[in-house]
Amino acid sequence: MTSELPEMRASDTERERVAERLRDAVAEGRLDMEEFEQRLDAAYRARTHGELTPLVADLPAPGGTGADPAPLADPAAPARTRWRERIGLPATSKGAFAFWGGFGRKGTWTIGKSFTAVTVMAGGELDLRDARFEARETVITCVVLMGGVHVVVPPDVHLQVTGVGLMGGFGEQGVSDVEPDPEAPRVVVRGLAVMGGVGVERKRTKAAKLRLKAERAERAEQARLEKRERRLEREQDRKELD
Repeated sequence: MTSELPEMRASDTERERVAERLRDAVAEGRLDMEEFEQRLDAAYRARTHGELTPLVADLPAPGGTGADPAPLADPAAPARTRWRERIGLPATSKGAFAFWGGFGRKGTWTIGKSFTAVTVMAGGELDLRDARFEARETVITCVVLMGGVHVVVPPDVHLQVTGVGLMGGFGEQGVSDVEPDPEAPRVVVRGLAVMGGVGVERKRTKAAKLRLKAERAERAEQARLEKRERRLEREQDRKELD
């Protein structure tokens, strides 16, 4: 789609590309849900490029921060390339230790293929939701004495928890309705917890939660429009019979 021919009729594919950019925008906090729903409604009603272009004119172009209004990127591309871009990078951290205190790893850090976490009467958190990975398989060994370690992973990674607890335990919880991504890394959490615990949680990022909410709103809007179109078709059929 280009803005040079505003009178050109828009295709279903072009409307979907605009919808994808709007979903990205609400997930990034650029649009609130009310404005997202208004623009989404306008996108699915649009008949020409001239109607679509203003809906994304103030949003960054796919994969960048520019203001190119042409949604040319394949909407499925981010999902296919996301994990490839996050695996195979040099590790920034391969271990952590805490005694009467705590440690935390979160954000865009890179975890080593072998990571050891030790806590003695202390706690620690390893958040892998935005992390990068040195290798496709990451083994996290936790040694806990009267303390705890909380490991947070994205819902779509391959996860295995094999630790042993003595007067303590290893536990797994969180999102369970997401199938592992074939390209996602495998995370193994193992070790020993004595009078303490290791908790592993599958959890979406805030951006992912907003995106999921946006997708649900989009599906509801599509269903509403389809219902309206069916009603108009029935009314037209009745008029033709009269």
